[in-house]
Amino acid sequence: MSTIRQNVTAAALSTMLIASVAQHAQGAAAAAAPKPTKDIVDTAVEAGSFNTLVTAVKAAGLVETLKSPGPFTVFAPTDAAFAKLPAGTVEKLLAQPEKLKAILTYHVVPGKVEAAKVVTLPLAKTVNGAPVFIKVEGGVVRLNGVSRVAKADVQATNGVIHVIDTVILPLNIPETAKQAGKFSTLLKAVEAAGLVEALSGEGPLTLFAPTDEAFAKLPAGTLDALLADKAKLTAVLTYHVASGKLTADKVAAMKTIPSLQGSPIPVDASTGVKVDGASVVMADVLAANGVIHVIDTVILPD
Repeated sequence: MSTIRQNVTAAALSTMLIASVAQHAQGAAAAAAPKPTKDIVDTAVEAGSFNTLVTAVKAAGLVETLKSPGPFTVFAPTDAAFAKLPAGTVEKLLAQPEKLKAILTYHVVPGKVEAAKVVTLPLAKTVNGAPVFIKVEGGVVRLNGVSRVAKADVQATNGVIHVIDTVILPLNIPETAKQAGKFSTLLKAVEAAGLVEALSGEGPLTLFAPTDEAFAKLPAGTLDALLADKAKLTAVLTYHVASGKLTADKVAAMKTIPSLQGSPIPVDASTGVKVDGASVVMADVLAANGVIHVIDTVILPD
């Protein structure tokens, strides 16, 4: 019995010793890590692999912003990432500062969001206003399903840089709904009605988007009947769409909203915001060609 106690005690001491050494090593490594001395812009310049990004930041007039205290998180496309764009795209963007600015600010998130936090987020709201969607697949972090984080946590004095291998572009309304992952029924209906192209156009448009759960609340057989009747389906879907970019504050100030279907959508902002009885459960999901307000019930025109 004494031998057993000795072995247990020895094992416990060994475990404590290993943990102590590991903790000490981590602390030493943290202490040894040099503190950043350059801001985000100068860090990118020094790296030498972000020449196109730096040129674009200058052309868009964002240098002063990205050298300010911040902090910011930048998903930084390499020169190779920009080279993937169709021929002539970078040149066209450099000649359109406002459009270029919209794309670049879509790569910037307010605050310092390091890798350990990034992997826990389904999306992050960018300085552009539109969300970038995050997914971890096989240990790889992807943005909008297309861009891979190749190197994380490059520290700067005013934030952090995550290096990405593909330029990410603000998504249009159908693309945003697809990445959100809770509008599969809506997207199926939009495709069946032949409205994908219309909702992908320049707009701007406002979409009151019912979730999959909202469609599931319809009486049995209703959805199947609509999918089999393109004219009725189109009427229902266009009743969820308005012309223009109507953000939440504008919607709340309106009594009715003219829908693309033709019928006005009644608005009640007395308790929260409701459109034709459906509650807006998430507002102002920005897209490249408008805005999405998530609703909990499918609304039907008279």
